[in-house]
Amino acid sequence: MIKSIEGGICAAKGFSASGVHCGIRKNQTKKDLALIYSEKPAHAAAVYTTNLVKGAPLLVTKKHLADGQARAVICNSGNANTCNANGVEIAEAMSGLIAEKLGISPEDVVVASTGVIGQPLDLTPIAAGIPPLVAGLRADGAGCDAAAEGIMTTDTVKKEVAVSFELGGKTCHLGGIAKGSGMIHPNMATMLVFLTTDADISPALLQRAISTDIASTFNMVSVDGDTSTNDMLVILANGMAGNPEIQEEGEDFATFMRALGTVTVGLCRMIAGDGEGATKLLECAVSGAADLQTARVVAKSVITSSLLKAAMFGADANWGRVLCAIGYSGAAVDVEKIDVAFRSPAGEILVCRQGSGVDFSEKEAKRILLEKEIEILVDLHGGEVSSRAWGCDLTYDYVRINGDYRT
Repeated sequence: MIKSIEGGICAAKGFSASGVHCGIRKNQTKKDLALIYSEKPAHAAAVYTTNLVKGAPLLVTKKHLADGQARAVICNSGNANTCNANGVEIAEAMSGLIAEKLGISPEDVVVASTGVIGQPLDLTPIAAGIPPLVAGLRADGAGCDAAAEGIMTTDTVKKEVAVSFELGGKTCHLGGIAKGSGMIHPNMATMLVFLTTDADISPALLQRAISTDIASTFNMVSVDGDTSTNDMLVILANGMAGNPEIQEEGEDFATFMRALGTVTVGLCRMIAGDGEGATKLLECAVSGAADLQTARVVAKSVITSSLLKAAMFGADANWGRVLCAIGYSGAAVDVEKIDVAFRSPAGEILVCRQGSGVDFSEKEAKRILLEKEIEILVDLHGGEVSSRAWGCDLTYDYVRINGDYRT
């Protein structure tokens, strides 16, 4: 049984975290450096952005995780350390500084950065921030909160989820934190996601778990159609729960996948709902697809439609924009079979049947669409496969935020 618990990345045994303001960001009230630490060596796996332009920290982290092991994650916000001539040198120096302070190998450190692209990253404030960062490590919710805040950029809320579950008669825990508000249209993860678990699972199975999971979770999130240069998802598993190591697919691996999916879906919803300038979380639920690829393509196309996102901002039940997005998605569907409905805590209303409009109350539809969480229900009537995607509305504030993001 999967149970929601408190604690985020500190919910799992043996993990602590912290966050400080070191001076990368001008606003001294905002933390800009975060640390996650495992008291024991942990198996590790990661997935990275598909953008050809990649932040230097990703290159360093990929090299460090070649052996499937890690002990710590250091992450700064306010500067992406991307497209810098000395970016790799800075990322390696970050891992070296934190490793020395923790008494571990630099190769056991995951390095991540997020923020403005193409701006030089000064190592001086990071070096000054590492002593208080390590001193502030806490294995509780406060530690998780501090780290979650330290990785935020335009995020307006901290994003953290944790669960407990049983493996081999032992209680295990899995938690995560994420940052992501803009440049969200991933083909791997979304911005930065850090997961920790005390379950014992081999590096190979851990990699398989996250590579499988992201196809139906983080790859199904879009805020603005831009894939970041610094997207990274990393998971550490230190085995301190004491369960028999998961070395092959089976019942224990399936349970681990359910726990993982619970955490990642929770983070997906938080990221989409906190999209830059957003006022509403949108979830497109596609059913009746002939196959999984069709279901995913349709759901993602609907959720990324700028016209639909604008309509949802205005609480306008413009269902034609849903069909339009399905029509150009490239999915092989029979448009004359499609049903569309909108649902929220205020109710549900059918707006399209078999590809054509039906009589419905615009007043009732508006009441439903004024809620902060809206489901767009699409039934393709072409099979039995379903999928979901998450996004947000498109508002005036999105342009305001990104019009002067750098200056």
